[in-house]
Amino acid sequence: MIDHLGITARNFAASRLFYERALAPLGMNVVMALGKEETGGYEGAGFGAHGKPCFWVQSVPNGQVSGVHVAFAAADRAAVDAFYRAGLAAGGRDNGAPGLRPHYHPNYYGAFVLDPDGNNIEAVCHQPE
Repeated sequence: MIDHLGITARNFAASRLFYERALAPLGMNVVMALGKEETGGYEGAGFGAHGKPCFWVQSVPNGQVSGVHVAFAAADRAAVDAFYRAGLAAGGRDNGAPGLRPHYHPNYYGAFVLDPDGNNIEAVCHQPE
Protein backbone atom coordinates (compact mmCIF):
# COMPACT_ATOMS: atom_id res chain seq x y z
CA MET A 1 0.00 0.00 0.00
CA ILE A 2 1.36 3.41 -0.93
CA ASP A 3 1.45 6.03 1.81
CA HIS A 4 2.74 8.94 -0.27
CA LEU A 5 4.50 9.75 -3.51
CA GLY A 6 6.84 12.53 -4.56
CA ILE A 7 8.16 14.13 -7.70
CA THR A 8 10.96 16.58 -8.32
CA ALA A 9 10.70 19.95 -10.05
CA ARG A 10 13.25 22.14 -11.83
CA ASN A 11 11.33 25.27 -10.81
CA PHE A 12 9.83 24.53 -7.41
CA ALA A 13 7.87 27.79 -7.15
CA ALA A 14 6.23 27.31 -10.56
CA SER A 15 5.43 23.66 -9.87
CA ARG A 16 4.00 24.39 -6.43
CA LEU A 17 1.74 27.07 -7.88
CA PHE A 18 0.68 24.72 -10.71
CA TYR A 19 -0.31 21.97 -8.25
CA GLU A 20 -2.01 24.41 -5.86
CA ARG A 21 -4.33 25.45 -8.68
CA ALA A 22 -4.70 22.11 -10.48
CA LEU A 23 -5.41 20.01 -7.36
CA ALA A 24 -7.80 22.44 -5.66
CA PRO A 25 -10.82 21.10 -7.61
CA LEU A 26 -9.97 17.64 -6.25
CA GLY A 27 -10.08 18.89 -2.65
CA MET A 28 -6.31 18.82 -2.17
CA ASN A 29 -4.12 21.63 -0.91
CA VAL A 30 -0.72 22.15 0.71
CA VAL A 31 -0.92 20.56 4.15
CA MET A 32 2.82 20.61 4.89
CA ALA A 33 5.71 22.69 3.59
CA LEU A 34 9.43 22.22 4.21
CA GLY A 35 12.20 24.74 3.64
CA LYS A 36 15.87 24.27 2.85
CA GLU A 37 16.77 25.02 6.47
CA GLU A 38 14.71 22.00 7.58
CA THR A 39 15.79 19.55 4.89
CA GLY A 40 19.39 20.53 4.37
CA GLY A 41 19.01 21.52 0.77
CA TYR A 42 15.60 21.23 -0.89
CA GLU A 43 12.15 22.79 -0.61
CA GLY A 44 9.06 20.62 -0.46
CA ALA A 45 5.29 20.94 -0.47
CA GLY A 46 3.05 18.09 0.64
CA PHE A 47 -0.44 18.09 -0.87
CA GLY A 48 -3.37 16.21 0.59
CA ALA A 49 -6.57 16.50 2.57
CA HIS A 50 -7.45 16.34 6.27
CA GLY A 51 -3.88 17.21 7.28
CA LYS A 52 -2.26 14.17 5.62
CA PRO A 53 0.16 14.86 2.76
CA CYS A 54 0.07 12.10 0.14
CA PHE A 55 1.67 13.85 -2.85
CA TRP A 56 4.95 15.75 -2.57
CA VAL A 57 6.64 18.18 -4.92
CA GLN A 58 10.23 19.07 -4.13
CA SER A 59 13.02 21.11 -5.64
CA VAL A 60 16.21 19.45 -6.82
CA PRO A 61 19.52 21.23 -6.36
CA ASN A 62 21.11 19.51 -9.38
CA GLY A 63 18.20 20.08 -11.78
CA GLN A 64 17.64 16.36 -12.36
CA VAL A 65 13.99 15.40 -12.69
CA SER A 66 12.35 12.16 -13.67
CA GLY A 67 9.14 12.00 -15.67
CA VAL A 68 6.28 10.25 -13.94
CA HIS A 69 2.58 9.62 -14.37
CA VAL A 70 0.35 10.34 -11.37
CA ALA A 71 -3.41 9.79 -11.37
CA PHE A 72 -5.52 11.50 -8.71
CA ALA A 73 -8.98 10.18 -7.84
CA ALA A 74 -11.82 12.59 -8.51
CA ALA A 75 -15.21 12.41 -6.82
CA ASP A 76 -17.11 12.90 -10.06
CA ARG A 77 -16.73 13.85 -13.70
CA ALA A 78 -17.26 17.53 -12.97
CA ALA A 79 -14.17 17.46 -10.74
CA VAL A 80 -12.17 15.89 -13.59
CA ASP A 81 -13.31 18.70 -15.89
CA ALA A 82 -12.46 21.33 -13.26
CA PHE A 83 -8.99 19.79 -12.71
CA TYR A 84 -8.29 19.95 -16.45
CA ARG A 85 -9.37 23.61 -16.73
CA ALA A 86 -7.44 24.57 -13.59
CA GLY A 87 -4.33 22.71 -14.76
CA LEU A 88 -4.33 24.49 -18.12
CA ALA A 89 -5.02 27.85 -16.48
CA ALA A 90 -2.08 27.22 -14.14
CA GLY A 91 0.30 26.82 -17.08
CA GLY A 92 -0.01 23.09 -17.73
CA ARG A 93 -0.13 21.65 -21.23
CA ASP A 94 -2.92 19.49 -22.62
CA ASN A 95 -2.13 15.78 -22.72
CA GLY A 96 -5.68 14.49 -23.12
CA ALA A 97 -8.95 16.38 -22.72
CA PRO A 98 -11.61 15.14 -20.30
CA GLY A 99 -13.52 12.16 -21.61
CA LEU A 100 -14.29 8.49 -21.40
CA ARG A 101 -11.43 6.06 -21.89
CA PRO A 102 -13.42 2.84 -22.51
CA HIS A 103 -10.26 0.96 -23.42
CA TYR A 104 -9.49 0.99 -19.66
CA HIS A 105 -13.08 0.22 -18.60
CA PRO A 106 -16.53 1.56 -19.55
CA ASN A 107 -16.75 4.21 -16.78
CA TYR A 108 -13.13 5.43 -16.87
CA TYR A 109 -13.41 9.21 -17.22
CA GLY A 110 -10.10 11.03 -17.15
CA ALA A 111 -8.14 14.11 -18.17
CA PHE A 112 -4.39 14.57 -18.55
CA VAL A 113 -2.21 17.67 -18.10
CA LEU A 114 1.57 17.95 -18.36
CA ASP A 115 3.03 19.91 -15.44
CA PRO A 116 5.89 22.44 -15.84
CA ASP A 117 8.44 19.59 -15.85
CA GLY A 118 6.55 17.38 -18.31
CA ASN A 119 5.11 14.97 -15.74
CA ASN A 120 1.82 13.46 -16.91
CA ILE A 121 -0.79 14.37 -14.28
CA GLU A 122 -4.25 12.86 -14.48
CA ALA A 123 -7.57 13.18 -12.68
CA VAL A 124 -9.85 10.17 -13.03
CA CYS A 125 -13.35 9.21 -11.97
CA HIS A 126 -14.46 5.56 -12.15
CA GLN A 127 -18.12 6.23 -11.40
CA PRO A 128 -20.90 6.16 -14.00
CA GLU A 129 -22.42 9.53 -14.80
